[in-house]
Amino acid sequence: MNNSIVVGIGEALWDCLPYGKKIGGAPANFAYHVSQFGLNGYAISAVGNDELGTEIINVLQAKGVRNIMSVVDYPTGTVQVKLDDKGVPQYDIKTDVAWDNIPLTEPMLNLAKQAKAVCWGSLAQRNAVSRNTIYKFIAALHPDALKIFDINLRLSFYTQEIIEQSLRMCDILKINDEELIIISQMLNGSASVYLETSRAICEELIKRYNLKMLILTCGTQGSYLFTADGQSSFEPTPHVAVADTVGAGDSFTGAFIASILSGMNIVEAHKIAVKVSAFVCTQNGAMPSYDPKTI
Repeated sequence: MNNSIVVGIGEALWDCLPYGKKIGGAPANFAYHVSQFGLNGYAISAVGNDELGTEIINVLQAKGVRNIMSVVDYPTGTVQVKLDDKGVPQYDIKTDVAWDNIPLTEPMLNLAKQAKAVCWGSLAQRNAVSRNTIYKFIAALHPDALKIFDINLRLSFYTQEIIEQSLRMCDILKINDEELIIISQMLNGSASVYLETSRAICEELIKRYNLKMLILTCGTQGSYLFTADGQSSFEPTPHVAVADTVGAGDSFTGAFIASILSGMNIVEAHKIAVKVSAFVCTQNGAMPSYDPKTI
């Protein structure tokens, strides 16, 4: 078993779907999928002193996800999720909840010193308390630890300042095609989206923010990897019977990072990430059980 510690820090919540509630939150999803590969996946977040919070901790433990879940005086986060006819989710994300108020603790800082990688997004940075905790956790990492910014733009819960700060801190950016347009418009002005190809925008982001790698997912149109040294990879998206796409992107990121940390090259890791995310799309919720070797 690989004892590498890999952390997802940010929101942990309940996705309230048409068929019932499922545990979710991108960083917790990421930690779960890393753990499916035998690594020590840790989810760092906060829950309320309520039944939903206790249930999150119990479910994570039952799923083998180690966690540092602070209990705070705010309700546990929930998201009302509506699915369109293709299983694509629309979110109503509750505000002023526990994961907006993740406190910085000594166990977190101790974990940061041991972590091989950390993944975070933009959503948990909407409130200053959690944002500052995320920044201080990242600052406490070993210099060789991989820092992954899985941007996950949600509604209007982000600013240019927050996005740019995370771009400056990360080694790897994970972004989808819709988010790429938004970020290009934000950073360069709207005209550039129509003048540049997606690859050119990706290469510009790598150069501007000194990234090691950029992962671009394009839904049914496949996914791309670009590296600072000019390597690239493309994988088509498999055709599967979609139950819902909740957490599919997080499973891609988790599978890819776990594969990279196990010593695979980017092409091998990319193939596995695509297979895992396609499988997750066939299941309900973001944390289905699976064996990576049999997918």
